Amino acid sequence: MLTKDEQEKYARQIMLKGFGQQGQEKLKKARVFIAGAGGLGSSSATYLAAAGIGTLRIVDHDRVELSNLNRQVLHWPADIGQTKVGSAESKLKQLNPDVAIEAVEEKITQANISQLVEGCDLIVDAMDNLPTRYLLNKVAIEKNIPFFHGAVYGFEGRAMTVIPGKSACLRCVYRGAIPEEAFPVIGVTPAVIGCIQATEVIKYLVGIGQLLTDRLLVYDGLNMKFTEFKIKKDPDCPHCGEPARGKK
Repeated sequence: MLTKDEQEKYARQIMLKGFGQQGQEKLKKARVFIAGAGGLGSSSATYLAAAGIGTLRIVDHDRVELSNLNRQVLHWPADIGQTKVGSAESKLKQLNPDVAIEAVEEKITQANISQLVEGCDLIVDAMDNLPTRYLLNKVAIEKNIPFFHGAVYGFEGRAMTVIPGKSACLRCVYRGAIPEEAFPVIGVTPAVIGCIQATEVIKYLVGIGQLLTDRLLVYDGLNMKFTEFKIKKDPDCPHCGEPARGKK
Protein backbone atom coordinates (compact mmCIF):
# COMPACT_ATOMS: atom_id res chain seq x y z
CA MET A 1 0.00 0.00 0.00
CA LEU A 2 1.33 3.43 -0.92
CA THR A 3 1.40 6.22 1.63
CA LYS A 4 0.00 9.66 0.81
CA ASP A 5 3.54 11.02 0.42
CA GLU A 6 4.47 8.17 -1.92
CA GLN A 7 1.42 8.81 -4.05
CA GLU A 8 2.50 12.43 -4.41
CA LYS A 9 6.20 11.65 -4.91
CA TYR A 10 5.58 9.17 -7.72
CA ALA A 11 2.50 10.89 -9.19
CA ARG A 12 4.04 11.51 -12.62
CA GLN A 13 5.02 7.88 -13.18
CA ILE A 14 1.78 6.57 -11.70
CA MET A 15 0.07 8.55 -14.48
CA LEU A 16 1.77 6.39 -17.13
CA LYS A 17 -0.45 4.06 -19.12
CA GLY A 18 -0.24 0.55 -17.69
CA PHE A 19 1.62 1.77 -14.59
CA GLY A 20 -0.80 3.14 -11.98
CA GLN A 21 -0.62 2.62 -8.23
CA GLN A 22 -0.44 -1.13 -8.74
CA GLY A 23 2.77 -0.73 -10.74
CA GLN A 24 4.24 1.54 -8.10
CA GLU A 25 3.42 -0.98 -5.40
CA LYS A 26 5.30 -3.64 -7.41
CA LEU A 27 8.37 -1.40 -7.41
CA LYS A 28 8.02 -0.84 -3.68
CA LYS A 29 7.97 -4.59 -2.99
CA ALA A 30 10.96 -5.36 -5.24
CA ARG A 31 14.45 -6.27 -4.06
CA VAL A 32 17.08 -5.50 -6.69
CA PHE A 33 20.68 -6.70 -6.57
CA ILE A 34 23.20 -4.28 -8.11
CA ALA A 35 26.63 -5.78 -8.78
CA GLY A 36 29.04 -2.87 -8.66
CA ALA A 37 28.91 0.72 -7.38
CA GLY A 38 30.96 2.29 -10.17
CA GLY A 39 29.83 4.09 -13.31
CA LEU A 40 26.99 1.77 -14.33
CA GLY A 41 26.01 1.13 -10.72
CA SER A 42 25.88 4.85 -9.93
CA SER A 43 23.51 5.58 -12.78
CA SER A 44 21.23 2.55 -12.46
CA ALA A 45 21.02 2.80 -8.66
CA THR A 46 20.22 6.52 -8.78
CA TYR A 47 17.24 6.09 -11.06
CA LEU A 48 15.98 2.92 -9.44
CA ALA A 49 16.06 4.66 -6.06
CA ALA A 50 14.31 7.71 -7.50
CA ALA A 51 11.64 5.45 -9.04
CA GLY A 52 10.84 3.92 -5.64
CA ILE A 53 12.35 0.43 -5.73
CA GLY A 54 11.80 -0.97 -2.24
CA THR A 55 15.25 -2.43 -1.59
CA LEU A 56 18.58 -2.05 -3.39
CA ARG A 57 21.35 -4.44 -2.40
CA ILE A 58 24.61 -2.95 -3.70
CA VAL A 59 27.75 -5.08 -3.64
CA ASP A 60 31.27 -3.74 -4.26
CA HIS A 61 34.62 -4.21 -2.53
CA ASP A 62 36.47 -1.14 -3.87
CA ARG A 63 37.15 2.25 -2.35
CA VAL A 64 36.62 5.60 -4.04
CA GLU A 65 39.61 6.94 -5.98
CA LEU A 66 40.16 10.28 -7.67
CA SER A 67 40.17 8.61 -11.10
CA ASN A 68 36.61 7.34 -10.49
CA LEU A 69 35.03 10.77 -10.33
CA ASN A 70 34.64 11.40 -14.07
CA ARG A 71 31.92 8.75 -14.31
CA GLN A 72 30.92 7.38 -10.90
CA VAL A 73 28.54 10.18 -9.99
CA LEU A 74 27.45 8.78 -6.61
CA HIS A 75 30.98 9.46 -5.39
CA TRP A 76 32.29 12.97 -4.72
CA PRO A 77 35.75 14.37 -3.84
CA ALA A 78 35.02 14.17 -0.11
CA ASP A 79 34.40 10.42 -0.49
CA ILE A 80 37.90 9.55 -1.72
CA GLY A 81 39.21 6.69 0.42
CA GLN A 82 35.74 5.65 1.55
CA THR A 83 34.09 2.40 0.52
CA LYS A 84 32.05 2.73 -2.65
CA VAL A 85 29.05 0.99 -1.12
CA GLY A 86 29.11 3.33 1.87
CA SER A 87 29.42 6.38 -0.35
CA ALA A 88 26.59 5.15 -2.59
CA GLU A 89 24.37 4.38 0.38
CA SER A 90 24.69 7.87 1.86
CA LYS A 91 23.76 9.60 -1.44
CA LEU A 92 20.88 7.27 -2.25
CA LYS A 93 19.38 7.68 1.24
CA GLN A 94 19.44 11.45 0.72
CA LEU A 95 17.83 11.03 -2.69
CA ASN A 96 15.05 8.77 -1.42
CA PRO A 97 14.88 7.95 2.32
CA ASP A 98 12.05 5.49 1.68
CA VAL A 99 14.32 3.08 -0.19
CA ALA A 100 16.17 0.45 1.87
CA ILE A 101 19.85 0.29 0.90
CA GLU A 102 21.79 -2.87 1.72
CA ALA A 103 25.45 -1.93 1.29
CA VAL A 104 27.64 -5.03 1.08
CA GLU A 105 31.41 -4.52 1.00
CA GLU A 106 32.49 -7.79 -0.58
CA LYS A 107 34.17 -9.00 -3.74
CA ILE A 108 31.84 -11.14 -5.82
CA THR A 109 33.31 -14.62 -6.20
CA GLN A 110 32.16 -18.09 -7.18
CA ALA A 111 32.17 -18.99 -3.49
CA ASN A 112 29.81 -16.24 -2.32
CA ILE A 113 27.70 -15.25 -5.34
CA SER A 114 24.81 -17.57 -4.50
CA GLN A 115 24.54 -16.21 -0.97
CA LEU A 116 24.91 -12.58 -2.08
CA VAL A 117 21.93 -12.68 -4.44
CA GLU A 118 19.73 -14.69 -2.07
CA GLY A 119 16.33 -13.06 -1.58
CA CYS A 120 16.66 -10.68 -4.53
CA ASP A 121 14.17 -10.54 -7.39
CA LEU A 122 16.45 -9.12 -10.09
CA ILE A 123 20.17 -8.77 -10.83
CA VAL A 124 21.71 -5.68 -12.43
CA ASP A 125 25.13 -6.28 -13.97
CA ALA A 126 27.14 -3.11 -13.32
CA MET A 127 30.54 -4.79 -13.36
CA ASP A 128 33.67 -3.93 -15.33
CA ASN A 129 35.00 -7.40 -16.12
CA LEU A 130 33.67 -10.40 -18.01
CA PRO A 131 34.61 -13.18 -15.55
CA THR A 132 32.38 -11.69 -12.84
CA ARG A 133 29.63 -11.07 -15.37
CA TYR A 134 29.76 -14.78 -16.20
CA LEU A 135 29.29 -15.62 -12.52
CA LEU A 136 26.27 -13.32 -12.33
CA ASN A 137 24.79 -14.71 -15.53
CA LYS A 138 25.20 -18.30 -14.33
CA VAL A 139 23.68 -17.76 -10.89
CA ALA A 140 20.80 -15.82 -12.45
CA ILE A 141 19.98 -18.81 -14.64
CA GLU A 142 20.41 -21.33 -11.82
CA LYS A 143 18.13 -19.34 -9.51
CA ASN A 144 15.73 -18.20 -12.24
CA ILE A 145 16.39 -14.50 -11.56
CA PRO A 146 16.04 -11.97 -14.42
CA PHE A 147 19.43 -10.50 -15.34
CA PHE A 148 20.09 -7.03 -16.77
CA HIS A 149 23.44 -6.74 -18.51
CA GLY A 150 25.29 -3.51 -19.24
CA ALA A 151 28.83 -2.81 -20.44
CA VAL A 152 30.81 0.24 -21.55
CA TYR A 153 34.02 1.06 -23.39
CA GLY A 154 34.92 4.61 -24.38
CA PHE A 155 31.90 6.15 -26.10
CA GLU A 156 30.32 2.72 -26.70
CA GLY A 157 27.89 0.86 -24.49
CA ARG A 158 25.84 -2.33 -24.61
CA ALA A 159 22.71 -3.54 -22.89
CA MET A 160 20.75 -6.79 -22.87
CA THR A 161 18.08 -8.40 -20.72
CA VAL A 162 18.09 -12.10 -19.85
CA ILE A 163 14.98 -13.95 -18.70
CA PRO A 164 16.16 -17.43 -17.61
CA GLY A 165 14.52 -20.30 -19.42
CA LYS A 166 13.07 -18.00 -22.08
CA SER A 167 15.74 -15.85 -23.71
CA ALA A 168 19.37 -16.09 -24.76
CA CYS A 169 21.84 -15.45 -21.95
CA LEU A 170 25.07 -13.51 -21.74
CA ARG A 171 27.15 -16.63 -22.39
CA CYS A 172 25.26 -17.13 -25.65
CA VAL A 173 26.68 -13.77 -26.76
CA TYR A 174 30.24 -13.80 -25.43
CA ARG A 175 32.54 -16.77 -25.90
CA GLY A 176 35.81 -17.35 -24.09
CA ALA A 177 37.57 -15.06 -21.63
CA ILE A 178 38.61 -11.44 -21.94
CA PRO A 179 41.63 -10.32 -19.90
CA GLU A 180 40.99 -7.85 -17.11
CA GLU A 181 42.59 -4.48 -17.82
CA ALA A 182 41.98 -0.76 -17.41
CA PHE A 183 39.94 0.63 -20.29
CA PRO A 184 38.94 4.12 -21.46
CA VAL A 185 35.49 5.48 -20.68
CA ILE A 186 33.76 8.85 -20.75
CA GLY A 187 31.25 9.42 -17.95
CA VAL A 188 28.24 9.93 -20.20
CA THR A 189 28.44 6.36 -21.54
CA PRO A 190 27.70 4.53 -18.26
CA ALA A 191 25.05 7.17 -17.59
CA VAL A 192 23.24 6.20 -20.79
CA ILE A 193 23.61 2.45 -20.34
CA GLY A 194 22.82 2.52 -16.63
CA CYS A 195 19.60 4.38 -17.39
CA ILE A 196 18.69 1.77 -20.01
CA GLN A 197 19.26 -0.98 -17.44
CA ALA A 198 17.09 0.86 -14.90
CA THR A 199 14.39 1.28 -17.55
CA GLU A 200 14.42 -2.44 -18.27
CA VAL A 201 14.15 -3.26 -14.55
CA ILE A 202 11.17 -0.95 -14.10
CA LYS A 203 9.43 -2.29 -17.22
CA TYR A 204 9.93 -5.87 -16.08
CA LEU A 205 8.60 -5.26 -12.58
CA VAL A 206 5.57 -3.30 -13.72
CA GLY A 207 4.92 -5.64 -16.66
CA ILE A 208 4.84 -3.11 -19.49
CA GLY A 209 6.67 -2.60 -22.75
CA GLN A 210 9.04 -4.81 -24.72
CA LEU A 211 12.23 -5.99 -23.03
CA LEU A 212 15.72 -6.28 -24.53
CA THR A 213 15.47 -10.06 -24.60
CA ASP A 214 17.20 -11.88 -27.46
CA ARG A 215 18.51 -8.47 -28.49
CA LEU A 216 21.83 -6.76 -27.83
CA LEU A 217 21.50 -2.98 -27.96
CA VAL A 218 24.72 -1.17 -28.88
CA TYR A 219 25.08 2.55 -28.24
CA ASP A 220 27.64 4.54 -30.26
CA GLY A 221 27.99 7.91 -28.58
CA LEU A 222 30.48 9.33 -31.08
CA ASN A 223 28.08 8.91 -33.99
CA MET A 224 24.95 9.00 -31.82
CA LYS A 225 23.56 5.73 -33.11
CA PHE A 226 21.76 2.82 -31.52
CA THR A 227 22.20 -0.52 -33.26
CA GLU A 228 20.31 -3.69 -32.38
CA PHE A 229 21.60 -7.22 -32.91
CA LYS A 230 19.31 -10.22 -32.67
CA ILE A 231 20.66 -12.94 -30.39
CA LYS A 232 19.75 -16.59 -30.70
CA LYS A 233 19.74 -18.97 -27.78
CA ASP A 234 22.75 -21.27 -28.13
CA PRO A 235 21.72 -24.92 -27.54
CA ASP A 236 25.33 -25.68 -26.60
CA CYS A 237 25.65 -22.74 -24.19
CA PRO A 238 27.44 -23.90 -21.00
CA HIS A 239 25.14 -21.73 -18.88
CA CYS A 240 21.66 -22.11 -20.38
CA GLY A 241 21.97 -24.85 -23.00
CA GLU A 242 22.03 -28.64 -23.00
CA PRO A 243 25.48 -28.90 -21.33
CA ALA A 244 24.19 -26.96 -18.32
CA ARG A 245 20.97 -28.99 -18.07
CA GLY A 246 22.98 -32.21 -18.30
CA LYS A 247 24.89 -31.30 -15.14
CA LYS A 248 21.74 -31.06 -13.06
